[in-house]
Parts: sequence; C-alpha cells; structure tokens
Amino acid sequence: MADGELPPIRSPEQVTVTVRRARNLRGLRGDSLVSQIKVEFGDKVLGETPKVECMPDSPAEYNHNSTLTVTFEDPAFLDELGYKPILLTIIEVLPKEKKAKEEKTLNLGQCTVDLMPLLRGEVNPKYTLQVHGLPSSPMENIPAEVPKPEVDVELKVNEAILSESQLSECNLMTITTESLFSPPDSWQMPGSQYIYTASLPLPITSEKENVVVFPSGQLKPGIEKEVPNKQKKWFIPGSAQGNAIYIPDSYVSSDTYEEEAGDFRSKDDREHRIVAEQDKNRVTWNTERRSYLDSSATKSFQDKIAKTRYWPMEVMRVPLPSGNKTKKDDDGSFSYHGVVYINMAPLLYPGVKRIRGAYRVYAYDEREVFEKTKRKGALADEVVKIASGMLFRNTQSPFAKKGADKAVDKKEPKKGASAMLKPSDTNSQVEDAPVNVEGLQYVEAKSYVMLEICLNRPLIPKRPAEEVARRVAEYIPPRPLFPKRTNGAQKAVEDFHQQVGKVANQILDEFRELFGTELLNAGGSDLPNTDADLEARRQKMIYELNSSGKYFAFKEQLKHSVVKIVREKYLKTTTFTSKDDLQAFLSELYVYLVDQMHIGLGNVLTLEDKTPVPEPLTDSAQLKHFAREAEVNENFELATKYYQERIARNKTDSSCWFDYGTFCLYINDIAKAEECFKECVAINQKHVEGLMLYGVVCAMEEKNEAAETFFEAATCVDPKNVLAWTMLGLFYHGISNEISAEMAMMEADKLNISSARKAMKPVKGIVAKNIEPPPTPEHMTVDEAKESEVGEVNNIDTKSIPSINKIPATPSMPQEKGTSQTKAKPTDRKQSIAQGKKAGSMGSRTSSKENVSSARPGSRHVRSPGTPQVPENHEIEEPRESTPVPPQSVYMMASDWLLEAKAMAFTERALAHELLSTTGGPSPQYYISLARLCLQKKDFEKAEEALEAAVQADHQNPDAWGIMGHLRYLSGDLAAAKDCYERTISFLTNPSETHSIYLRLASIYLQDGMFQEAKRTFLLACKKSPSCVSWLGVGIACYRLSELSEAEDALSEANILNNSDPEVWAFLSMVCLKTARQLEAEQAYKYALKVGLTDEDLLAEILSLQEEVGFGNPQL
Repeated sequence: MADGELPPIRSPEQVTVTVRRARNLRGLRGDSLVSQIKVEFGDKVLGETPKVECMPDSPAEYNHNSTLTVTFEDPAFLDELGYKPILLTIIEVLPKEKKAKEEKTLNLGQCTVDLMPLLRGEVNPKYTLQVHGLPSSPMENIPAEVPKPEVDVELKVNEAILSESQLSECNLMTITTESLFSPPDSWQMPGSQYIYTASLPLPITSEKENVVVFPSGQLKPGIEKEVPNKQKKWFIPGSAQGNAIYIPDSYVSSDTYEEEAGDFRSKDDREHRIVAEQDKNRVTWNTERRSYLDSSATKSFQDKIAKTRYWPMEVMRVPLPSGNKTKKDDDGSFSYHGVVYINMAPLLYPGVKRIRGAYRVYAYDEREVFEKTKRKGALADEVVKIASGMLFRNTQSPFAKKGADKAVDKKEPKKGASAMLKPSDTNSQVEDAPVNVEGLQYVEAKSYVMLEICLNRPLIPKRPAEEVARRVAEYIPPRPLFPKRTNGAQKAVEDFHQQVGKVANQILDEFRELFGTELLNAGGSDLPNTDADLEARRQKMIYELNSSGKYFAFKEQLKHSVVKIVREKYLKTTTFTSKDDLQAFLSELYVYLVDQMHIGLGNVLTLEDKTPVPEPLTDSAQLKHFAREAEVNENFELATKYYQERIARNKTDSSCWFDYGTFCLYINDIAKAEECFKECVAINQKHVEGLMLYGVVCAMEEKNEAAETFFEAATCVDPKNVLAWTMLGLFYHGISNEISAEMAMMEADKLNISSARKAMKPVKGIVAKNIEPPPTPEHMTVDEAKESEVGEVNNIDTKSIPSINKIPATPSMPQEKGTSQTKAKPTDRKQSIAQGKKAGSMGSRTSSKENVSSARPGSRHVRSPGTPQVPENHEIEEPRESTPVPPQSVYMMASDWLLEAKAMAFTERALAHELLSTTGGPSPQYYISLARLCLQKKDFEKAEEALEAAVQADHQNPDAWGIMGHLRYLSGDLAAAKDCYERTISFLTNPSETHSIYLRLASIYLQDGMFQEAKRTFLLACKKSPSCVSWLGVGIACYRLSELSEAEDALSEANILNNSDPEVWAFLSMVCLKTARQLEAEQAYKYALKVGLTDEDLLAEILSLQEEVGFGNPQL
C-alpha cells in the first residue's frame, strides 16, 4: 500500500432478521386471533410479517425475513447498533366490518431485539423474547399462572461485522447513568414541568467526539413512597412503550462501598449516603448507553485519560417547552448547571474493565473544568437542543433535526437570572467567571450521581500469572529440591562395593544358620580348621545356596552394578565383533571385579567401628531464635554462624535463605542479601516474601523492570495478600507511576477492610474479658523454669502479616493485644438498619413487589407508567452494613514487616505515606515504627524525639516504653533504661516482644549487684524463650547468690544450647572450684581458654579462686 493511501472500506453487510414464530398470544377474542408483527429499527420500518392465525394449541408461524443494511463508512452507524434495538410490535388484525374500507388493527405488545452480540463477533444469535403487553391491550394484565406470550427471533449475517483483528483492537463501552441522589432542596415533587439531563463527550474516532445526552431524568420520591425499579432502559427505544423500553435481563448492579471507585466512600460519608438513598428525593435515569470505539477512538480515549484523568459530565435542569410556544423564556433555557468529574484513571489499571461509584456534583465553573479536564466551553447549549429533539420531536437519532436546529440557533439560550450572577465589583477583570449560585446548591446538598462504566476488554491488559511466573523463571531459574543423580564411573564402582557388602552380609547370615549349632556344641571355641573340614563346610555351603536358589539371587543382585561398570567405566554399549575380543574383555573385567570385590569385602569386614554422629540438640527454630538474639546484642559474627548453620542443615529450605538474607540487609551486605533471596526464590518460586524482598533489592539497585516483575509475581502468587499489593504500590510510588500506585493501594485497602470484616464476624456479640497480668515468678527455681520451658521456644510472637515470624528483636511468647486494638463501632450499622426499617409496617423487605405491597396495605406506591413489575428473583436492595475499621493501615502493616526485613529505604517510604494519609495526626504506632527505624540507623536523637511523641500520645503503650529502654541502654544511661524496662513489664498488656527487655533489664540488675532480681528476670526470659544467654544469666546470678547447685544446672543448660561460649565454661570452672572438683574444674578452665575467653576481669577472678583453693590450673 502506498504511503498515505487509506485502507479499503468494506462493502455493506446485510443483517437478516427472521421472525420465526409467536406463541401464547391473546387478543380481544381470547387465544384465537389473526396477528402480524412489525419490525422496526429506530425510525425505519424494516418490514411486516404476513397475517397468521394463532391458536391456543399451535404457535403462529411467521418465518418472515427483514434486512438491515450495515455500512462501514461511518463509525457512528456501528455505534447505533449498540444502543438501538430492533423493535417488534405484535398487531392483532380484527375482522373487517361490512362498510369499512380497511381492516382494523390493535397493537397488543412489544419486545426488543439486542444487536450487541453482532458487535461481539457472533453471526447467528437466536432469541426467545417475552412480549410485554401495551397499556389497555388484552395482554397488559395476564395472570401469573397463564403462560407468557413469546416470540422466537433469529439474526444472521454472512460474515462477522467485526473481524478478529478489529475485535482485538476496538472496544465496546457501556455507560449506565443511574440516579442523582440528594438533589437541591428547592427541587420539589409537585408539578413535573422540568426534565433533568446528564451529558458527557465520548470519542467516535481519534479526532471526533460525540455528545452523549441522557435526557429522561425524572424526579422521584424516596423509597418509602415508591419502590425503585432497578431495570435498565434503552438509550433510544424508538417507538417502544410500557415495559418494552427496558433492556431484557439487565439490572443496575450494587457494590459495597469498598468496591466503588467514586467519591463518598469514607466511613464519615456513610450516614449521608444512607439518608440520601433511602429518604430524600432523587432523579432517576437508569439508562444504559452502549458505544463502539474503533482502534483510533480507543487509543484517543486512553491517551486523554492518561493526560487529564478526569472526564466531565454536565448535569442540568431543563424546562419542558410549552405547546403554544408563547413563553419564549422557556425555550432553550436551562438552570442548575452542575458538573461531575469522573475519575477515569482506574480504567488504566491493568485488567480493569469496570468502574462504578458515587461521583460528587460541583457547580459548573468553566475555569475549573478547563484546569481539571483541559476542555474549553460547556456542552449545555448543544445538550438542550439534543434533549429537545430526542424527547419532543420523535427523533430516533441523538441529533436534533436541521429545521429545529436553525430555529433554536436564532436566539441564544437564556439562563435564568439566578443561574449566573457576575460579581458586583465593576472593576473586576474580564476573565473572572460569574458565580454559579444555583450550581452551588449541589455542593451544599452534597449531591452525587451513581455511574457505571464498563468496557468489553481492558484498556491496559493485565499480564497473566503464567507469564509473570515465566519472567521470574527467566531471572531466577527454579532449582530442583533434590540433586540430579550422577552415573559416572566412580559412582558405578561405589555401587558395586555396596552390593558386594550386602551380599557378603547375607552369606554370613546363611553361614551362621548352617553352622550355628556346631559352634554351640564346640562351647564357643573355633570350629576345626583342617583342610578336610574347611572343604566339607564349603561344599555344604555351596550346595545349600544352589539348592535353595539363593546363589542365583545373589548373582542377580550383583548383575546391575556390574552392568553399570561395563557401561560407565569401560564404555562398552555395543556387541563385540569377534569372540576373541569378547574373551579378552571378559578376562580383563574379571580381574578388575575380583580386585574391587576384595576392596568391598575389606570395607565390610573391618573391625574398627565408626563413631556415630550425634543428632543436633537444637532445631531450626531455636537456631533462628539464637541468631536474632545475637543480632540484637550486635554480635554479628555469632549471628552469622547460626544463620549459616541453619542453611548447612537444610540447604533446600527457602525460609533459611530468606532469614539469612534479611540479616545481610541489616548489616548492609546488599550483594550477599541478593544472593540469599535469589536462592530462596530459586528453591521456591512461590515464596511471596522472598519475591518481595528480591524486588526490594532490585529497586535499591535501580533495576526497576526486574523489581516490577517480582512485586507483580508476589501479587499473582497470593492475590489476597495485603502486604504484596502494598509493596507493589510503594514501588510504583518510587518510580512515579501514580496511576498504577493508586490501583495497587486501592486493592490493598480493599483487602485490608475485607480481612477486618472477616475478623469481626466471629467475635460479634462476644464481650471481651479482662486481661489479667501474668504471674511473676518471685521464687522460681531453675528446675521449675526448665519444666515450664517445654514447647515454648517455637511459640514466637507474630503479627498478622504473611511474612517473617515476627521477632522485632528476639522471639517472645504470644501476647494478648485485645485491649490495644481498635474496635469498629456498630453505630453506622445500627443507623443503616434503622434507616432500612423506617418503613414501619413493611417488615422485612422481600424480593417481589407483591410481598412489598401486601406488607403495607394502606400505603400508596406511586409508579410511573411503563414501570415493570419487580421480578421475583430480583431482590430489593438491603441497607449496606457499615465498613469495619482495620486495626492497622496498609502502610503501617508494610512498615512493620519492612522493619523486620531490615529494608530501611522502603520503610521510610511506607512511613512517609502513612504520615500523608492520616487525617487526625500520626498514631502512636507510627512514632514507634519511626523510632525503631531510627534505632536501626543509629540515629538516637530522632529516635528519642519520636518516642517522646509516642509517649505523649499514649503514655500506657508498653512498646513505646520498651523501645525507650533500648534507646537508653544503647546510649549508656543504664539507670534510665532500668526505669523504662521496669515500667514496661509492669503494664497489664505485655509489649510485642519481651525477650530482649528481660535480658537487658537482668543484665543491669547484675551490674548493680541486685542478684535476686537478676535471677528472677533471667528466669522469666528462660520461660518465654530459653537460650544460652538467658541460662547463663541465671547461672551467674545463682553463683553470686552462692546457690551453686542451681548455678551448675543453669550453666549446664546453657552449655547444651551453645558449647562454644567461653563465659559458660569459665563459670562452670568456678563452680567446680568451689565444690572441690579438681578434674572438672581444670577441664572447664581449659575449654574456656580454648574457645577464646577474653574477659580480663573474669580471668582474674578465676585465677584468684584457683590460687585460693590450690587447684584448677594445670600450670600451677
């Protein structure tokens, strides 16, 4: 195709409309009648069927074809196929009277045929449609037990109207304008001299836009006076009347507040929404407009959303023109000019095809509209023309007739005097916009319009989970859990040795079975070893093996290993060419196998027993606990040892690699952390936390494409994970992708509220019990503490985040946090129920109109003409329950998890967003998280400021006082640290982690010489989560108290948990010195020096005690 040449336009396509048959018709004379059907499309009559007699026992067979020509020159015609139905009118032909020239006819009913399936690529859709009786016709009020009249219709095209390529590039949009709630108070029900319009622009092509007008808004009373009808209307129903103006099986949907995408979604707006939708007047359209967007229009629509985000919809009130045209002021005028700013950005979220919400109405201000939407000029004048043409000139197109346009153009539309008032200051600038006084009433009344916009396919397709998983596998190939088996020559020889050993043991068992009695008779001495005796035993053994078949079994057992040696070592896999080659190979193989047999027998019959390797005394959870404890004490070398030991025990455990990676992040070893997270994901490609932290590392290294893949993979692995969506949103914020960030955070908020609702249901109606303080073991012994520690190491305090086992410093027992959590108040729920039950005697709302009517026999339901009966399966909307308040925001959940993961950069980002999102000021939890972050960064000054703010906000928060104690401890102010720690453990509610608090408080007691208090506190730490450090502290306190027996027990427990701690060996040596055990004292002293005892004060104390008792040091 030459440059600039337009693509060829497709020739017109004929749509064949076939009316097959009708059944269950009723006329003036009952079930027997002569009927015909008129087929219309807009203002065009496509044809009429022949007159056919319809009987009760047989349907009326029409089999009539009508054609509709579809042209492709103008995209507007394809657009009409979406919102204009084909109208079928059933007509009864009455008998011709004697003097009448023509037969009389009576319109019985109508039904509509939807052409939208043709735009979706179907070529032969078939329908069975219910016929709706027209007013005053015999089919208007048919009893429920009588079969409904139906028509069978078929559409057919030779070739799909839209090809596969067009379907993949174009889009079908559906806009449903439902109702305007909480209108201005000046809009009164008496007198229906106004109509209410809503309009918005829609692209037809990349350069042309069409103004879509919803002209038939009607002011209706609240639910008490009229039950709302939820069925959607056709945008242009043509000459349809009654229930035929409604789209079959299409109803206004209902979403929860969290699922909506508009305004008035917060908890503070719920009461206003409930009152507006239940009690106040409303303007109802319930009209659906379908639009066809070709590829250029779709691209233009997408670009405009990305550029401006907001799409304007203008709302106004237009007076009905008088019939005699004497009131010129009414012609072309409008009032109450408002505008709705529809945030279309959610349609740019990947995979999103639908938005629905309550959008606030603002006073129309041309300058504000231009700032938000980059559009100049109002649509009001054109809307008035189009609305007048659609409603009062019988125009079936959304455009006014030419003559009418000229008549309207002759005079400029006149606004009411109160509509637009210019400022009184005569010196005001020309560009100052007049004040829209009437429009401001929308703002005062907090008016809003319910809208729904749906697309046939998303503007931004979402990557499927399979593709994301494939991208992850490209970055990090998955590693099998078990190593591949190798079949090399060395492995084949080792297998032969093993098989020889097994066969040798089996032969020994056979020998013992045959000659065991002779050994017993010999009295335990050796059997006779003469040549004759040996030969006799050999012959007997061979005979038994051959006769029993065990000899051949042993040969088969060795056969497979011999074959592997032939293939792997000698590389013989084909047949030999000559017998000489075969014999030479067999001789060589025999010699080799005999030599290897001797080696195998030597391995089996060796007299030296191997020392068994003892099983480890600590499991993976204990090692993790010890590593976290060493990490808090800033003993990074010991922490590294514990983390690496966990990996060495189980290299295929992804959680071990993940924990080691978080530690490497903490010590700022980014390269090693990246390798750990990479290994974690390689072992388990669905490890959500590993995927997120590898994404964090990639983001820190500015590998944004890879980071996005891993964050998105986390949401695909667990779509219900609040943390995964929050991390994705934080990442998008970091790269300034605001639309995607907004999408991710909305999903995270929705899931957070959903989890709060699920958590609230099981405890509904349950009164929380008072939390009693835990008993304090004032005189707990070491044995009692050891008995109480059973099974408590693994009970690590965790928060409800799907992540690391939460140990801010070191693990502690689960704590009851019921008193500190925020509980959702049931006020909103009660108010909504009260609003829903305001109808008095209506009782419980039912799904059918008959039940509603019978519930209030004295009430009068106002129903506009043509309003359909509420179907039995269509429930009347119940008042929506209030939204619970989650205990934590998504940003605080993310910051807590990131603090555990030591990802400081993302923690700062999460806390910054938390600070911006809060309306009533930062919470105490925010200041606590900020203080924890500053402690990790060693910024003690800012940490102190944050903790002071947290204590001022909540002076009984144990976490705040516990972290304040850590701050004082690290700063060297031990007296202040002790006061903070003592206050922390005296609260009724325990802090989120207590182990480090107990250890540090007890160490302060030891330094101050308060040994009894130190012993008690160390025992508390042992009860919660025992470790070498906690038992060592108990042993030291008992030693200082001269409780040598308990000191030895505690030090023995510490030595079991870590036998390379020099202080444990040192104090064991001193205990043995005081109990006069010379050998044990010397051994413990030597081990203390061997594992690196460097504490000079402790060494001096040991030497002094050795000199005092006179032993314990081999050098003396």
